[in-house]
Amino acid sequence: FLAVAFFSYVNDYRHADETALSLLQNNSSIRQEGNLTILTPDVGNDTGRGLIFYPGGKVEDTAYLPLLEKLRTQGVTVALVKMPFNLAVFDINAADKVPDTVPSVSRWYIGGHSLGGAMASSFIAGKEDRFGGLILLGAYPVNDSPIPTLCIYGSEDIMLDKTKLTDVANVLELAGGNHAQFGNYGTQEGDGVASISREAQQTKAAEAMVAFLTTD
Repeated sequence: FLAVAFFSYVNDYRHADETALSLLQNNSSIRQEGNLTILTPDVGNDTGRGLIFYPGGKVEDTAYLPLLEKLRTQGVTVALVKMPFNLAVFDINAADKVPDTVPSVSRWYIGGHSLGGAMASSFIAGKEDRFGGLILLGAYPVNDSPIPTLCIYGSEDIMLDKTKLTDVANVLELAGGNHAQFGNYGTQEGDGVASISREAQQTKAAEAMVAFLTTD
């Protein structure tokens, strides 16, 4: 019974929409390798910076391609991790293997959305010397790591405990944004109603992420 309940739970996940799937199918700069979807900048536009990205809980990894494509076009390599059962708790250390898979990156960062962000924060503890920083979307740090951290959230996100962001120096609130619109998987039960478009929320988030990834 427990096994049936578990598989019923994990198989009820949020799927990537047609916009995200179209990117995967039609963009030659995006390739899948094992459990990674790798977004490679164009030649001559490569900053040498890379972001390992953990998806939100029970969200199909490719749902984040529209957001992450905005980083790729600005010269950032992205390694999007497909998690077992779409839950980052089952492979918190997935980032360990990424640098060897994408050796062209000179400085790695890590981040994620929601549960994925929390697991990225958990992973980074004790490994700060290997990464340039941590990016959390609709998430908060789960430890007191000294690593430079950027937290971005939507003002209409009622799923995030914003009191947990008080000790983070670099926090950006996106006016009108919510929890789900960082990804392309539709709406999410329990989320607030956004007053800006998904495209607008992702554009603003990407601008802040690129600045964080490339200014040190």
